[in-house]
This record gives sequence, C-alpha cells and structure tokens, in this order.
Amino acid sequence: MVEDATAPIENVAELQLGKEFQDIHILSNAQVAVILQASAGYAVSRDEELNDVYRKVQRYVNRFTSMTNPEKEHQEVVDELDNLQDALSAFRKETEDGEEQELHPAEVAALMNLVATDTMVEEAVALIPSLSRFPEAAIDEILDIIRSTIIRIVS
Repeated sequence: MVEDATAPIENVAELQLGKEFQDIHILSNAQVAVILQASAGYAVSRDEELNDVYRKVQRYVNRFTSMTNPEKEHQEVVDELDNLQDALSAFRKETEDGEEQELHPAEVAALMNLVATDTMVEEAVALIPSLSRFPEAAIDEILDIIRSTIIRIVS
C-alpha cells in the first residue's frame, strides 16, 4: 500500500487530528456514562433488552470515570458535567507574546477522563503531552476547575 505524501500526519500529542475529528463534540467517559445510564433506564421501562456491546461500553465508562454519584439527581450530574466542559472549553490564557491559547476539545475530554482530585501538573502533562504548551500555573488553574467540579459531584 502506498501512502499519500500529502496526507496529514495524525499526532494527538501535537493536536494534529484527522479530518474526522473536525467539528465534532467530544464526550468524556462521565458524560457517556450518564447518557448510557439514562438510556438503560428507558430501555428497562420499555421492557427492552440491552445488547452486549451496550453493556461492555457501559462497564468501561463506569470503570474509568471518577465523576459519578448515584445519590445525585441525574440532571444535577449532567449539569455539572456540561458546566465543566463549558468552563474548560472557554478557558483562555495569553502567552508571553500576546497570543491567546485555548484547550482543544480532545484535551477537554481527556482532562475530564483522566483527572482526579489529587492530579498534579506533571501528571497531567505526562498523560496529555499537548498541555505542555501552557505554563504550569495555567495547567494548575485548569486542574482546580476540574477538582472543584469533582468535589461538587461526589459530595
């Protein structure tokens, strides 16, 4: 197979994603878990069977999300997750040369998936290398936004 020399090279660490990732809304594991939980409840109320793929995806997102609380109202968790995603998407930092930096949607979802209340700046950069373009103080500010949301959801 001959590769097209003009095709862009995909590199997540440098936020060079393929065309299929342009103009899409990326969801975090927690958001997918909430959606699947709601649709499972709907299926049960209609006496419908959930297929194997559905159950596997549901197990996966439940296993890898720290932002859930069965004691909270469904809409409360959805609102917190939406607010977090909006806050991270709106996050802006000016660089030393006056350029404005913002988080890429893939970084927003990755941060929502990977961050726990004790995540440090170094860990976040190791897990999401593209964050290294931000100063440490900005990354810490991002992590604080996530920590406060996690605390509101789980408490």
